[in-house]
Amino acid sequence: MEHIKLYTDGSSRGNPGNGGYGAILLWGNHVKELSQGYKHTTNNRMELMGVIAGLEAIKKMEVPVIVYSDSQYIVNAVEKGWLKNWIKTDFKGGKKNPDLWKRYHALAKNFSIKFVWVKGHADNPYNNQCDLLATTAADGKNLLTDEGYMDSL
Repeated sequence: MEHIKLYTDGSSRGNPGNGGYGAILLWGNHVKELSQGYKHTTNNRMELMGVIAGLEAIKKMEVPVIVYSDSQYIVNAVEKGWLKNWIKTDFKGGKKNPDLWKRYHALAKNFSIKFVWVKGHADNPYNNQCDLLATTAADGKNLLTDEGYMDSL
């Protein structure tokens, strides 16, 4: 069966600072780019928001999804089972970004997802385009408030 490919990246100008995510969905001849900027957030939150936004944009949940990310934090959390343990222990021990991880986890139940790590700032044109989308969004004017981050302070 054909897969939907989801490339994602996140950016933060300072950590915390203004940030943004970029996502590109590829399926057959269809290409969709997504991005959004946020005030006062972190790089890891934006990496995860790219994945969430991409999954939320998919209408064909029965089609398997391969997520390509240059974030080892994201890829390892899912592929190595860290997230399952974090959910089981309700993010005990100060694990970061529980609001976004819970949002991802609820979404992921609707899909067959595999994560693949790609080297950032290298020769993958889709990852490079996601980086451009993320940094452009972080530098933009219509920044949203990252409520989850603000609530955690």
